[in-house]
Parts: sequence; structure tokens; C-alpha cells
Amino acid sequence: MSKLAILGGKPIRSSKEKLATWPISDKKDAELVKKITLSNRWSFDGEYEWKFAEAFTKYQGAKYGLCVANGTVAIQLALEALDIGAYDEVIVPGMTWQATAAACIDVNAIPILVDVEPDTWNLDLDKVEACITPKTKAIIVVHLYGSMADLDRLQKICKKYNLYLIEDCAHQHGSFWRGKGVGSIGDVSAWSFQESKVLSSGEGGFNMCKTKEIFYKLYSLRNCGRPYPANPPVFGLKKPVGMEMTLQSGNYRLTEWQAAILLGGLSRLDEQVKLRDANAQYLNSLLAQIPGIKPMRRRPQVTQQSYFNFAFRIDPDELKVTNAQFCAALNAELSCGDAFEPPYEPLNACGLYKPLTKKRYKISEEYWKAIDPKRFNLPVCTDAHTRSGIVVHHVMLMNSRKVMNQVAEAVKKVVDNISEVRKIKAFGGRRYRPLAI
Repeated sequence: MSKLAILGGKPIRSSKEKLATWPISDKKDAELVKKITLSNRWSFDGEYEWKFAEAFTKYQGAKYGLCVANGTVAIQLALEALDIGAYDEVIVPGMTWQATAAACIDVNAIPILVDVEPDTWNLDLDKVEACITPKTKAIIVVHLYGSMADLDRLQKICKKYNLYLIEDCAHQHGSFWRGKGVGSIGDVSAWSFQESKVLSSGEGGFNMCKTKEIFYKLYSLRNCGRPYPANPPVFGLKKPVGMEMTLQSGNYRLTEWQAAILLGGLSRLDEQVKLRDANAQYLNSLLAQIPGIKPMRRRPQVTQQSYFNFAFRIDPDELKVTNAQFCAALNAELSCGDAFEPPYEPLNACGLYKPLTKKRYKISEEYWKAIDPKRFNLPVCTDAHTRSGIVVHHVMLMNSRKVMNQVAEAVKKVVDNISEVRKIKAFGGRRYRPLAI
């Protein structure tokens, strides 16, 4: 066995070998941004915003869609458009970016944190059904990292209990379930275009929906409460009759510059998604052969899988190491900084999800107690974060097949030297040193 790189051995991949970078842009993007800069139309409802909105909505197979300020706002507006508010319960996965739950609290709803499946980190639907009460109004499904929830069963649950289905698709631009794009399946979907996402404008967001009535409401909610003007008309929609009244809302709009970048990104999206998907499936086939390593489960209904992060698991009981220790050794072998890391913190113990630090949420003692995340038990989420889960940003999947082989070789080398990995002390999953130093 060769010596681990973190202990002074030769790494599998040299730091001199270039890896793919993110985000990506080209000259056409820059030219369009320049054109907009020299124009007199920089703000909302511009030509390029609606060009992008219609093209992206069509790509995902939805009926209606519009740009908003960011992914967090997209979830909030989805809830408001469905008339979900004070004391309504919304089921949310315990493993997700904190914004999924925080948006519920921002409309004074109560996020009910539910544990996830150990092999997809998506909602455990048995546990979802057990949490439904007369107060439950919606389920927010997060298609996390590079896996999808069981959308067939989820739709049946929502129909059975008369619940809205909101899709958080921040990780899933370009994913398809039975040939139908995610984001087109639920009542409303929410998307993020933050810089790290597979479709990015630095910041930005999007909503898709099934009905024109919800579309008109989303338009008003994102545009200071103004009614939809039908100028320019999009999706064949004219100014609605009987929906001219204004609403109370704020400014959650996108700019023409962001739309320009999104148009460029959308032109490259499908090819990039297919590259990542092919590399992920190839890498999983290699990882499955290594003792103590468990790839994530891919449901057979998935016809195209997008990846925000590529994920896999170690068996900490078999290998007798934590994911943080394993990441330390793996990153050193691949000379890739802190690229491999544990997944999200569970929301019941998350450093950024702390609703009880905001006085505005204390609308009553009853509500204050209901939104305390510590009241939820999330053992699978906790195990994934603290012991077994490993993720790496999607840009790793945009490299050559040679790099995929190097990743698998590095994982195997770490497993082959697992007794040495046990000597590594990891701090917070990111800063590492051998115990001997």
C-alpha cells in the first residue's frame, strides 16, 4: 500500500493538473450584457427576462414561469401564492439548505421537519404520512444534490390528503422524472440561480406553476403587488379579467443583466447536465466495487439526473472512521483543497437555521414553541452529516473520464489505508491534521 498523501505520500492527482472551474461564460454572454448596459432597459419585464422565462419554462415542461430575486424568495412567493400563512403546517425535509424552512417562517407558517431516506437523502414518505395533521397545508419536496424523491407516491399522498406540492428545485435544473421535467410536477416550483448552481446568474430565482391564476398572483407578489399588465404578453396570456386588484407585497424582481447571463447558461445547460450525469453514473459504478463505500440510490423513473453535488456514503461502522476523516484523506489525494465535505447540517442542529433569534417570529408563545427546530428528531440527517455522507460540487463532474478514474482510485487508496485514516483529526469537516502532528 502506498502512503497516504495527507501523511506525506504521493497524491493520486497532482495539483498541477487543471480541474474544471465554475461558473462558465463566453463572449456571447459578455456581448449581450454590454448591449443591455448601453440600452435604456435594465430592470424588470424586459425583453431578455421574458425570453429566458419562456425558454426555461418550456425546457422543464411547465406551463407558466417567471423570474424572481432569489431561491429563498421563490419559496416564500410559492407559499403566499397558495395562500399558506399563519399557523399552517408545511412539511419540509430535515436535510436541505436552511432557506427551505426559513421561507415558511417568513409567512408565519410552521415548518414540520421530517427525516430523509438514508440512500437518497430525500423525504422519507412513510414519515411524511405520519406527520400529516388537519393543519398540514403543503409538502415542500427538495430534490437534493443528485437524487430525486419518489414523485409518483408523493403526488398520491398530496391528492389523498388534499395538500399542495411545492418543488424546491434549487439543485435540479435539467432533471427529468418519467420524461417530465422537475418543477412541472408540483403545484408550484421554486428555483435558485445563485452562483454555485448549475444554472446561474450570480443571484436570482424562478417560479413555475400549473395555472394562470397562480401565475398572475406570483407576478403581483414579485412586483410590489402590481397586477399583471400583459405588456409584454407572455405564455399567450392577456391581461386577466377580475384580477386587476393590487396586493400587499415587495420588490422581488430580476434584472436584464441577470437574464442575459441566464440565457447563455441555458444554451449550455442540457449538454452540461448530460456530461455530469454520464460521469456520475460511471463514477458510481467504480465506487460500488470498493468495500465500505455506498453510492446513492437512483430511482428507475429518473430519465435525466442533474447534480448540484455528487454524493456517496461510507460505512462508518465497517471502516471505523467518520466522513470528516475520510474527506481529509480524499482531498489530499486529489489535491483539491476542501472539495469533498460532509452534506448539510440537519435543520434541528443547523448553525444558520435559528428562528428563535428573531423577535419578529414571536407572534405567540404557541407559535414560538412550534417553530423551535430542536423539537424534531432527525437521526438519518444527523448520521449523514456527522458520520457517513460525502459530497462534492457538481463542477467535479465536468472533468474528464480520467479525473473520474482518479477520484475512484483515491477513494480506494483511502479505504486500503483506512487504519492510517483513523489517526487523522478533523475539525468541523473542513480543517484537518494528522493526530501525530
